[in-house]
Amino acid sequence: MSKKNRDKNKKFKIETLEDKWKYEIASELGLLDKVLSDGWGGLTAKETGRIGGLITVRKKKMKKQQEQKQEA
Repeated sequence: MSKKNRDKNKKFKIETLEDKWKYEIASELGLLDKVLSDGWGGLTAKETGRIGGLITVRKKKMKKQQEQKQEA
């Protein structure tokens, strides 16, 4: 896929809750400037793994909260 097509497809991507969390977590970890300048591919495996791990923690926390609401 050419760069032009790739950029064109990005414009129509619907931002999900996980996408918002990715940017929030990157900011919290001090990586947002790196992401904005180099893109997500500019991060190391360790940095990417840290972000992914924190997203998983947030998902589990949100799921637990929803289950507690349903029980109440």
